[in-house]
Amino acid sequence: MKKTFPVALTLISAVLMATGSATAAGLPGKGVTVYPVQSPLPEESFQTELVNRALEKLGYDVKPTKEVDYNVAYTAISEGDATYMAVNWEPLQNDMYNSAGGDKKFYRKGTYISGAAQGYLIDKKTADKYHITDLSQLKDPKIAKLFDSTGNGKADLTGCNPGWNCGAVIATQIKAYGLSNTVEQNQGNYSAIIAETLARYKAGKPVLYYAWTPYWVSFVLKPGKDVVWLTVPFSANPGGLKGLDTTLPNGKNYGFSVNNEHIVANKAWADKNPAAAKLFAIMKLPLEDVNAQNLRMHEGQDSAQDVQQQVDGWIKAHQSTFDGWVKQAMAAANQS
Repeated sequence: MKKTFPVALTLISAVLMATGSATAAGLPGKGVTVYPVQSPLPEESFQTELVNRALEKLGYDVKPTKEVDYNVAYTAISEGDATYMAVNWEPLQNDMYNSAGGDKKFYRKGTYISGAAQGYLIDKKTADKYHITDLSQLKDPKIAKLFDSTGNGKADLTGCNPGWNCGAVIATQIKAYGLSNTVEQNQGNYSAIIAETLARYKAGKPVLYYAWTPYWVSFVLKPGKDVVWLTVPFSANPGGLKGLDTTLPNGKNYGFSVNNEHIVANKAWADKNPAAAKLFAIMKLPLEDVNAQNLRMHEGQDSAQDVQQQVDGWIKAHQSTFDGWVKQAMAAANQS
């Protein structure tokens, strides 16, 4: 289903720009090629393949999704070497989006997935025993040592993939809250390092980790039952997010804003393809559905064929919604 994106971007933007929308006499995507991209996180496949399936219904020639780092994805889409991705996080990835050209280069309308939460969690047993509710409490070496899995006296915080914006936020907050001497962020392939965290939890050891939704972790380690969210003492963010207030309406501050995920496409391509543009603007996927599908992947149903079958199942269960997206997209092409 996916191939690794080459280091050198080999797709020719002129091909993308030359393809326009078809006439109302046929499918609007006939003769038009789509080059989708996503991050290397396998759990992003479901939402991406659902968009691909709808594009195919409109007649587009959708090539296999290529896996790239987020920063490469934004650059590739901006320059026309890729068509779209379905996982633009706002506001978390605002710096990447803006540095690659922002609204001048990208088409971004509508919200695909809303209510994506992020933050820090620890196991409930340790939280209750030591009355830990806020990340800043790990400034106490005795508290931090509870989460030390390497023997260096510092709390080991399961963090993000290198290059992800969440890693920069975590690094900024560790420094801002005076935790540099007691907490260190462990970065690497998130699927691998969170698996190690889960193994520690199952062994009855304290765990400290960053997580987000939609993802399977909160299905396995349930907040409020198995783990608890930690608040932070104040908002602290890097780069263009520096002045962002992450306090929620209820007064709680977990260090991260609730994000929305958007489909972003090359603007010039979207302007020439009103059917696809309309589709990108109207598709909406419940966060709970992504969580449930991600859990199935975690439980072993994670092959390319499995994901395609899961997309089939979602479409069958929401056929009228899916058909409505395609119908509205067709209408947009006929009106152009």
